[in-house]
Amino acid sequence: MSENSLSFADITPELMTKASEGTFTDLIGLRFTEVSADRVAGEWEVRPQLHQPAGIQNGGVYCTVIETLASVGAGVWFGDRGSVVGVNNNTDFLRAVREGVLTGEATPIHRGRSQQLWIVVITDAEGRTVARGQVRLQNLAA
Repeated sequence: MSENSLSFADITPELMTKASEGTFTDLIGLRFTEVSADRVAGEWEVRPQLHQPAGIQNGGVYCTVIETLASVGAGVWFGDRGSVVGVNNNTDFLRAVREGVLTGEATPIHRGRSQQLWIVVITDAEGRTVARGQVRLQNLAA
């Protein structure tokens, strides 16, 4: 099931995780823990398959999580009016992580007629920010 075929009207974290089966999001192990028009959260476990050669979490995983959480939130908010697509993703890497569970939380900072801007903060089990990013999304009318 692709995100485009989802009806976001009654989406739950469990349904979003199920809808992601077989996708890149599933490959990295992202599990949704909250899904609403105002906040999307998820978590995943850092494991060796997600490391870069230096033995730390690959930055591409952060970019994927940031893009995914922001896109889901933007899609839920935009709803039946159409779909959304990411047009820019800026991610900052702040702390190296070798293991543990990380959590991402996406919240909107602008939702307009044609575009949205969401910020995503990724934290470790101690609540320390390890990465942050923002995603600009284009609203595409149905």
